[in-house]
Amino acid sequence: MTSSVNFRTLVEKWQSQSPSLASHWSGSFHEYLDLVKSDPKITRNAYQRMYDMIVESGTEEYIDFKKHVMRYKFFDDLDNGGKDAVFGLDVQLMKLVNVLKAAALGYGTEKRVILLHGPVGSAKSTICRRIKKGLESYSRSDKGALFTFEWFDESGKLDGLFGKDVRVFPSPMNEEPLLLIPEEMRASMCDEINRGQDGKYRMKIVGELCPPSRFIFKALMEKYNGDLMKVLTHVRVKRFYISEADRIGIGTFQPKDEKNQDSTELTGDINYRKIAEYGSDSDPRAFNFDGEFNVANRGMIEFVEVLKLDVAFLYDLLGASQEHRVKPKKFAQTHIDEVIIGHTNEPEYRKLQDNEFMEALRDRTVKIDIPYITRLNEETNIYKKDFNSQRLRGISIAPHTIEIAAMWAILTRLEKPKKANLTRLQKLKLYNGKTLPNFTEDNVKELRKETTREGLDGISPRYIQDKLSNALVMAQQMNKGSVNPFMVMNELESGLKHHSLLSNEELKQEYKELLSVVKQEYEEIIKSEVQRAISADDGALHRLCANYIDNVKAYTQKEKVRNQFTGSDEEPDERLMRTIEEKIEIPESRKDDFRREIMNYIGALAIDGKKFNYKMNDRLHKALELKLFEDQKDSIKLTSLVSSMADKDTQEKIDIVKSRLIKDFGYDEISATDVLHYVASIFARGDVKNK
Repeated sequence: MTSSVNFRTLVEKWQSQSPSLASHWSGSFHEYLDLVKSDPKITRNAYQRMYDMIVESGTEEYIDFKKHVMRYKFFDDLDNGGKDAVFGLDVQLMKLVNVLKAAALGYGTEKRVILLHGPVGSAKSTICRRIKKGLESYSRSDKGALFTFEWFDESGKLDGLFGKDVRVFPSPMNEEPLLLIPEEMRASMCDEINRGQDGKYRMKIVGELCPPSRFIFKALMEKYNGDLMKVLTHVRVKRFYISEADRIGIGTFQPKDEKNQDSTELTGDINYRKIAEYGSDSDPRAFNFDGEFNVANRGMIEFVEVLKLDVAFLYDLLGASQEHRVKPKKFAQTHIDEVIIGHTNEPEYRKLQDNEFMEALRDRTVKIDIPYITRLNEETNIYKKDFNSQRLRGISIAPHTIEIAAMWAILTRLEKPKKANLTRLQKLKLYNGKTLPNFTEDNVKELRKETTREGLDGISPRYIQDKLSNALVMAQQMNKGSVNPFMVMNELESGLKHHSLLSNEELKQEYKELLSVVKQEYEEIIKSEVQRAISADDGALHRLCANYIDNVKAYTQKEKVRNQFTGSDEEPDERLMRTIEEKIEIPESRKDDFRREIMNYIGALAIDGKKFNYKMNDRLHKALELKLFEDQKDSIKLTSLVSSMADKDTQEKIDIVKSRLIKDFGYDEISATDVLHYVASIFARGDVKNK
């Protein structure tokens, strides 16, 4: 039987794309120096490499409420399909990158622990994961190439220097090969390499060899009577790749309970089986460099819930950050080159502030707040990443379902506005970039400044994701083809009763009230959409627009309008103009300005040889739709849907409206029918507001 899978072709394609096969390099120490001369950046330290990695992915500068913000595309995670994309935290990520930049330039932050602080589920782990995955990918690229070395004894004449029957001894810390250059030579070596370099980067050699490499180096120098060139003939430089799974260049430490915490997990430990071979527990070759600090060399170490560490661990952490050294028990100090990033939740950080014994740690940390998102569009993007048509099979999500869930989440995170004339919902809309009457960008800046803990409290994205998942499962069990906002809102509310992080009953009640606010907002949204679908008669809108423009032209030019039926000249129809303008809240005092604005725009288009279309002005478009809806709603008899009895003519009109909802607003057959029935019930209650 012949296989339909062309495995050989797939293997060949994989091998051609595999960096471990296509980009592997090894050579002598002298050949490595030639590489360094051609590109000194391959010798960058961990901070420099991480900073370059982020910046090289591209940047985008924009203005957010009069504040310049730099967005780093690295955190979009485009290479991985946005799996670890970070949304809505551009300002915080900008602060993080600035810390890395300062460290890369040697301004002092390279001696600090970077502490990401924020509530549960605020993307602290996601940021770390994105950086770790980025380092893995970057090390496989030409720009991010990393090199280390190994000692070798091809002839076997070194009398077991590397160990019994051991011919190759890899650097246990994946050290930079230039550390083999003696201290006295380093300045002149750097001058030689940096001479004639056009770029801003200037090579430095910082640190010393790890204890076993130092031991071997000294032994070989004695053997060859101080002939460094002969010593280096036993050195083979090779490229290596950062890999969290293989514990190369990335370390991750998670605190355990106090009884099981052991500092050797961080710093490594003596290999007791090798003591007999080497004769002493102080022999550096009898040490396992398998602590998280050791394996993270040349990359980064992540401390999960760093403030849950036992105090004994913190001394190792302080030494690692301040001195770039780790000191294992009964063993020599070891130089490290790595970025130390920790993250912590709110309760642990408050304990840190209250603990005087932790003052040294506070002094050696750079805290970056990672709050919850407070911009609706960005919060919505988080959930759309997991809940979309590509990932869901056999069930759909009605329009606005995810948006409504995100809206409630953000409302719980916003502090109540101090302005009496501003609601939390209006504040949400302002933060999301919507323009509200009598509010400017300066007002939004003031709103943000007056808050103290905005984004540090409220509902976590994880809770929203869990409830969206529950709603989807329930819908599938009930054979419903679609999940709508009401189903999700029910899940959100019922989950509050047993929320593990919410014990305050007053707060639970406040969150329930905010759900009512969201429900009301959703009703307004779908009423508007149904209204627009009913009035989306292009021909009728064109005629209404032409009539409005004729009257506005006559009004602004103090002329009369010819009645198309009687042929007589009449005064502009003020009632018609105002019924349209009132739909978009143009006050009586502003009507002249609005009308002149429209006519000036039409005049400017005419100069360019273009003709005005109502779709060119969103506000006028909306006003015309609402006016047309008001004129047509009685003829369509939408309320007949409630009783599921409609005559043929009405049903045809309803079907047209449904098709418009599907075509123009993203509904499917099920969700469009649901929305029409719900809006119809509102009509039946007489709840529709005349705007």
